[in-house]
Amino acid sequence: MLRLITRSLCFHCQRGHIGLLPPPAPPPHFSLPPPPPPPSVLMVAARPCSSLTQKENQQTVDALYNLSVDIRKVRKLKGWVLHQSPAYVSEAESLLRGLGADGPVIARILEEHPEAVLCSPEQMSAQRELWGSVCPNNRDLVAIIEKFPASFFTSACSHGNQRDNILYFQSLRLNKRIISKLMASAPQSFSQPVEHNRHMVRTLQEAYLDLGGQEDNMKIWLQKLLSQNPYVLLKPPEALRENLDFLRDQGFSSAQLLRLLAKLRGFVSELSPEGMQRTLGFSREALGCSQEELLEIVLKCQALLYYPVPVLSDRLRGLLTVGISLEQIVETPTVLELTTQIVTYRIQRLRAYGYDVRTGSLDALNGTKKDFEATYGRLQLRRERPLFNPVAPLKAD
Repeated sequence: MLRLITRSLCFHCQRGHIGLLPPPAPPPHFSLPPPPPPPSVLMVAARPCSSLTQKENQQTVDALYNLSVDIRKVRKLKGWVLHQSPAYVSEAESLLRGLGADGPVIARILEEHPEAVLCSPEQMSAQRELWGSVCPNNRDLVAIIEKFPASFFTSACSHGNQRDNILYFQSLRLNKRIISKLMASAPQSFSQPVEHNRHMVRTLQEAYLDLGGQEDNMKIWLQKLLSQNPYVLLKPPEALRENLDFLRDQGFSSAQLLRLLAKLRGFVSELSPEGMQRTLGFSREALGCSQEELLEIVLKCQALLYYPVPVLSDRLRGLLTVGISLEQIVETPTVLELTTQIVTYRIQRLRAYGYDVRTGSLDALNGTKKDFEATYGRLQLRRERPLFNPVAPLKAD
């Protein structure tokens, strides 16, 4: 055996120096290992292997599988969760079942936000207590968790800020439903220090009063604004002041600014003077109107403040292409809030029932899908209604 090995090694060494002779075949019971790859290949091959050394937590996988959670979806979107240990799947299930959630709801929550199983039982209990102070109805709380699971299953480091912000908004005598909606849709505003929210709310209140708002109605106005745009709390208060000053310089009165602030639903804090200047300049030139007329158009269609110039240009061009005049657009500027595809589709449907937007009002095009279907239904009913009703009494002098 030793002689065979020695002979094979000799022939192998000779192959490196004499390339004319073919290497002999090794014995059937012995095979030489392949030559080692170059160092660069070794380094590339070692990288994926290092990430695969950590195996999935089989207990977590089995527990989620028993709850009918789509493991493939979790692996595809957030597979790192399955590698963590410890995981508290049974504790999350017990909490959700205690709130009244059934199996399919629990599966959807854990598929959407599998990080929930990484929250410790202490964190879950603390969150249950916090949310119970603003949403005592378990059924409503389950609906919120199903829609915003990341807002409920959060880290323990923000519990203190959450508690302080809840107490602050309760001191404003805001509705509990509004507070729970804020916590669900904009959890960052409750994770930040309460001083920031206090500063922003004070800025909104001062702007409302400076523009002529009544203090008796301020709480209702603030509740409506925060419920329509909870992300206003995440904006710097200085941006709100700068934008209001810019709009005042454009010629808006205090009463008009108060209307505009209510219609924009807090989006005025997301604008910038530079962006509004560009869109207003383009709109005035494209519509061929004066500054006073432009202000009235903006009060009807706030999109002229926050839509970029390319968007407005494309939509205006689309309206003119189908035969709509500038005078009609100035009279009903809210049609600019619709995309060109929606306008074309609605014009075709209206034309099928004999309604021509080129000679009629553009109000038939406006509104949401539900509003348009209602208008379309009235036109359809008007066409199908008989011209003569034999049951109706005859009018006589």
